[in-house]
Amino acid sequence: MSKFDPDTTQRTLLSAGPDKPGSLVACVVVIHGAGLGKRVDIRDTPVVIGREHESDLHILHPSVSRRHCEIWAENGRYRVRDLGSTNATRLNDRVVGVADLADGDHLTVGESILKFISDASVEARYHEEVHQLASHDGLTGFYNRRQFVELVDRELARAARTDAAMAFAILDVDLFKRINDTHGHPVGDQVLKQIAATVRTVLRPQDIAGRIGGEEFGLLLPDLEREAALVHMQQIREAVAAATWSPALIGEPITISIGLAVRDTQHPDRANLMRVADHALYRAKQEGRNRVLCGN
Repeated sequence: MSKFDPDTTQRTLLSAGPDKPGSLVACVVVIHGAGLGKRVDIRDTPVVIGREHESDLHILHPSVSRRHCEIWAENGRYRVRDLGSTNATRLNDRVVGVADLADGDHLTVGESILKFISDASVEARYHEEVHQLASHDGLTGFYNRRQFVELVDRELARAARTDAAMAFAILDVDLFKRINDTHGHPVGDQVLKQIAATVRTVLRPQDIAGRIGGEEFGLLLPDLEREAALVHMQQIREAVAAATWSPALIGEPITISIGLAVRDTQHPDRANLMRVADHALYRAKQEGRNRVLCGN
């Protein structure tokens, strides 16, 4: 092996760039103004950009209309359509009604600027990784609190419009402080990681999971009424209680307690649901842990 000489510039072959994984999708990213850093992927259904909570890309600014514009895929290309916005939709500084999008195009929505990135772009992998870092908890892989709250607000707004069933749960690891104090924080981190992996095996594709505190997880459960949500949470509790834990030095059972709340006219928003679920969780702890209780 030749030794690297820091004083000599070596000739290299021109790089063909990174591989293009098939899993990448086109997206738009807010690069200036309100919503900076937010991103939405463009898949099989149109994505709506606007000020209302149920928008796929929610930009909370008075210059943005409630439903400002939409982007969709059509026969191998991507298109944008203004939805009658007050301040118009601009593509590369030109007002548009309907237009095709090309990689790197800038969309002006109110006072925010968005960048369109095609799935073939050399930037796609970079933006995917940045989005993962910004929106997910590094230990468990669940959404971080900020992203989870945003998704919950959006889904609750949609549920309110259609009067769809919705439940919300808070999961907490029983006696987690004792695990940390006895075995150390690295072991505690492993426990949280394994609990998240166990919970993930029971979750439905439409469920939304986030790490909302040190050993607390939030779950949004679309299309579930009270009894079905209780059954679903019992399945998660039982899966954690039955799991085999590593490292083997944890010579004690690991369990979780769950507080559940159901969306209704008295509890229509996230703040109310979190309060009810948190009270139910407290009762579950007080009544012996390793149980699921639903609040009223």
